[in-house]
Order: sequence, then structure tokens, then C-alpha cells
Amino acid sequence: MDELASIFVVEDDATIRTILEMALAGAGFRHVRSCERGDDALSEIRLRKPDLVLLDVMLPGLDGFTIAERIRSDAGLAATRIIMLTARTQGEDIVRGLDCGADDYVTKPFDRHVLLARVRAVLRRGAPVSPPGGFDGLVVDDASRSALLDGEELRLPPGEFKMLALLASNRGRVLTRQRILDAVLSDDEKSVTERTVDVQIANLRRRLGRWADHIETIRGVGYRVS
Repeated sequence: MDELASIFVVEDDATIRTILEMALAGAGFRHVRSCERGDDALSEIRLRKPDLVLLDVMLPGLDGFTIAERIRSDAGLAATRIIMLTARTQGEDIVRGLDCGADDYVTKPFDRHVLLARVRAVLRRGAPVSPPGGFDGLVVDDASRSALLDGEELRLPPGEFKMLALLASNRGRVLTRQRILDAVLSDDEKSVTERTVDVQIANLRRRLGRWADHIETIRGVGYRVS
């Protein structure tokens, strides 16, 4: 249940930090801790392994982007979800935060009800990787470069298979177009534009039939399997 989830708040503004703590407590979350410095927060996160981190971008010690990257590079924190807190006027922070591995973002100033809805939605997504048994009939095996949908093999071009494998293994996370490009392109394909991602996603959806509905377009940012 949501109220049993552990949440760690990293925010250097004392007023905002108190508002976040009170909002979460008022919504029934029982295990909420907080920290104001990025370097101290990373140590606490590694120790406590919270279910979700509410992470400000601008922090003393370490910034939020660095913390997100280090969480994602730590195998012991694979199940930890991240929601970035970003300034409304800094759209580049949103894209960069997602590229660093954040699951979602909330802009400042934030609405308390929107924040709590985002927290619950991210917690409901469960583990960040696609389960071994597949997801809604889709089984992607990166080792054998094969994908099965309802027991039938999908014959996908290499680029589309890489995109499907990447999206499926990051189920619930928003992936920017640039992050997708970086993951699927070879060194001799650097001239390919982000528009190529949209074209290949469109082709992939056609091949996936009913399963295509799981690939969600995040306007102006990228894609997510939900």
C-alpha cells in the first residue's frame, strides 16, 4: 500500500521541505525522511534504500542531476524511483533530469494534489525493469535479440528491436528522444536526428498491434511504456 512506501525528500529550501513533508504525511505516508544537502542525501539514500526520492535540482554539495545518475548506477538502488523537482521556467532541467534516470518530474511552484498524484502514480509502476515473464504478452530477450508477442515472434529491424528492448526494460520511466538515440545508435550514425526516433516508434507501433497502446508519447520530451 502507498502509505507503507518509504519516501526520501531532498530539498535545501526549508519552507518547501516542510511543505513536502506535511503534504506526504497528510496523505497518509508514514515513512518520510528528508535532507537538505546533496552529498548527505546520497549517503542516506544508499543506506536506507527508499522506495521513492523527491529530488530537487539545485542543491548544496551535489546537484540533483548527479544524485540521480549515481542512484541509477547503483545496482542496490535499482528499485528506487525518482521524481525531480524543477523550476517551471527551466524546461531543459526536465529533459536533463529524465536523461539522468528520473521517472517523472514536478515543476515549481507545484500544486500539492498534483504532487501527490505523481507520487502515487510512480509508486504504482513497481519495479523499473520488465519482468522476466514478460509484460501483457510481450517477452523481450536482449541476449537472443528476440521478441515474442502472445507467443508469436516479432520480426523487427535492429533499430526497432533496440528501441523496444530499451523501453520495455525501463517500463514506467520517461525516456527522452536523445536518450533513446544514445542507446540505440552506433558510432557511425551520429548524424541521425531525433525525428528518426518518432519515425521508428511509429513503425514499431504498427508491428506491435494491440500492444502499441502501451507506448505512450510524452509531448515535447519522448516516450514511455506504461
